[in-house]
Amino acid sequence: MSKVLSIVLGGGKGTRLYPLTKDRSKPAVPFGGKYRIVDIPISNCINSGFKQIYILTQFNSASLHLHIARSYAFDTFSNGFVEILAAEQTLTHSGWYEGTADAVRKNLMHFRPQKPTHYLIVSGDQLYSMDLAAMLKQHIESKAPLTIACTSVSREDASDFGIMKIDSKCRITEFQEKPGPVKDIADYKIPDRFTNPLKPHKQFLASMGIYIFNAELMEKALEGTDNDFGKEVIPSILTKNPVNAFIFNGYWEDIGTIKSFYDANIDLASIAPEFNFYDENMPIYTHRRNLPASKLNYCTLNQALTADGCIITNASISKSIIGIRTIIETGASIDGVVCMGADYYESPKEKEHNYIKKVPNIGIGHGTIIKKAIIDKNARIGANCRIGIDNTERIDGEYGTHYIVDGIIVIPKGAIINNGTTI
Repeated sequence: MSKVLSIVLGGGKGTRLYPLTKDRSKPAVPFGGKYRIVDIPISNCINSGFKQIYILTQFNSASLHLHIARSYAFDTFSNGFVEILAAEQTLTHSGWYEGTADAVRKNLMHFRPQKPTHYLIVSGDQLYSMDLAAMLKQHIESKAPLTIACTSVSREDASDFGIMKIDSKCRITEFQEKPGPVKDIADYKIPDRFTNPLKPHKQFLASMGIYIFNAELMEKALEGTDNDFGKEVIPSILTKNPVNAFIFNGYWEDIGTIKSFYDANIDLASIAPEFNFYDENMPIYTHRRNLPASKLNYCTLNQALTADGCIITNASISKSIIGIRTIIETGASIDGVVCMGADYYESPKEKEHNYIKKVPNIGIGHGTIIKKAIIDKNARIGANCRIGIDNTERIDGEYGTHYIVDGIIVIPKGAIINNGTTI
C-alpha cells in the first residue's frame, strides 16, 4: 500500500505579507477570525487521510511552533503527527534553506526513516479545499513518477505562475515559470476536453505548487544542487521523465500578499463565499481554545463573521471579520475590516492600570470608526478614532503607528492608537 509523507513548505521571510509577518512566519498569520493560514494545508492533508505531516520553516517560527503544539495531537493508534522542521545546522550543511527544493533536500535524513512510497509537497500559504487522495489515485494510475496539481487561470494571471502545456492524456509536455505579460503563450492553451465551461476565460493551466513525487524520483531529483522546485527541479525532471497534471477546478487562491489576504478574508463574510468553511466533510482544524460564545449587545451586523469569545456592544459592523476575544465598545462602526482579535482578556486590574497610564484597552474604543483596514492581534485602538475615513489617497509606506499596503491600512500587532487619532 502507498505511504504518503506530507511536507508543508512554510515559505521564506514572507516579505509580501509584511507587517503581518514582522513577528511570525507566513503560515502562522491569523486567518478567518479563528484560524492560522497553516491550518488550511494541514486540514487538506488530514481530510485526505495523509496524517504524517512535516512543516518546513526557518523565519520567526516561535508562534508557529506554539500553534502546532496546541492544535495537532494525534492518538497513539493513528500513527499521525504534525511536526515542525526548522532550518538547522548539521555536520553536512550549516546554511539556511536556499529554496523549496533545498529545504526538502536538507531534511531527507528526517524523512527516510518513515519509508514513504510517495512525497506530497504543498504550500503553506494557499486557500483551497482539495481531495488530495484523488490526486494520489490519479498519480498512481498514470504511472508517472511526478504529478503536479494545476488550476486554470486567465492570460493576465498566467504571467505570475508556472504555466503547463499538456497533451490529450494530461501529460505535461512543456513548462514555463512566470512567462510575463508580453510573451506569446497561445500554444499553452488548455485542450478543449479539459477546459472548465464555468470559467471560459481561464484558458491556461498554472501550477498550484502542489506535487506528488514517487519517493525514488524525489531522492534522485535532489541529488544535485538545484534549489527551487518550480524554476529548476521540475523543468529538469520534464526532460527525462513523464509528468502528469492533476487539474483542480475548485476555488484556489494564493494569499501571499496583503491585498490577496485582505480580499480572501473579506470574501468569507459575503453571502456566498468562494471558500466554504461550513463543509462538514472537509472541516478546517485549528486550536481548541474553549472560549465562550460571542456576546452581541444591541448591534447591527451585515455580512460579518464573529469568532469565539467576542464582546461587542452597540456597534455597527459590515463586511468584516471579527477575530477571537475582540472587545468593541459602544458606538463603534466597522466597515471592511479584518480584525484578528486578541491572545488574552485584560483583567480589571490591568484595565485600571491602563486608565492611569492613559493607554487604551485591547480592542476598539467607543465611537471609533474604521474602514478598509487590517487590525493585527492585541492592538489597542482608543475612543473616537477615525481610521480610513476621508483618506482617499493612501500611499504605501510605514507611518509609525500603522502601515499602508496596496491602499489597505494595517495596524500592526500590539499597536497603540490613542484616543481621537485620525489615520
